[in-house]
Amino acid sequence: MQSEKVIKHIVNWLKNYAVNAKMDGFVVGISGGIDSAVTSALCAKTGMRTLCIEMPIHQAESQVTRGREHIKLLKEHYANVSDTEVNLTSVFEQFKTEVPQTSDDSFLDLSLANTRARLRMTTLYYFAGLHRYLVAGTGNKVEDFGVGFYTKYGDGGVDLSPIADLMKSDVYKIGEALGIVDSIMKAAPTDGLFGDSRSDEDQLGASYDELEWAMKMKENGKKSDDFLGRKKTVFDIYNKLNKANQHKMKPIPVCEIPKNLH
Repeated sequence: MQSEKVIKHIVNWLKNYAVNAKMDGFVVGISGGIDSAVTSALCAKTGMRTLCIEMPIHQAESQVTRGREHIKLLKEHYANVSDTEVNLTSVFEQFKTEVPQTSDDSFLDLSLANTRARLRMTTLYYFAGLHRYLVAGTGNKVEDFGVGFYTKYGDGGVDLSPIADLMKSDVYKIGEALGIVDSIMKAAPTDGLFGDSRSDEDQLGASYDELEWAMKMKENGKKSDDFLGRKKTVFDIYNKLNKANQHKMKPIPVCEIPKNLH
């Protein structure tokens, strides 16, 4: 991949979109991970105002530290970058006291994890509305269009997606070209939504490299029976997640009323 040319293309795309939409800049949620680091750096390179927001909810200290390290470096290089922190822990805890309690924990953890993501989306749009900014998404191609590894109307609720046509491995290449801090480049990817140390690979059952391979194999028309061992396992994991999460990737279904009923 021609990293420098890809960077220039994305930066121009971001700026042109914002100018045509008559918006004044971008807001990006900073998680301490590679995707948000690359996205915020690309937004910063447009020269338009870029607001980086940290939104911890019982966040691991290592994630917070990486995010702050990244923002500090961005601000040193780009005068158009600003930042703020909105600690949503108390909001999240209050939410839990207001909703009905359940004795069935089978879906509780996931539901609360998605709630965290949706509280953050609400916060991003609050600041976007205040400043006439666009909410820049941080999802990559394998997450957004492969396995659907994001929260509907959470981190999936954005105005534009600058890195959604890049595989995770491509994002790392862009990150290297952009000079993203080592602590982020070397950190195990995690969504940080469960308040523990589980990584994305722990949740997905396969690494991003493996899932990228499976995505390419499926695009090439391969079937599960074409593989053995670990490759078959990974291919099946990819297919299962891809099928289960189609509701995230397809447009919202609309009940169309037949003309004869109007």
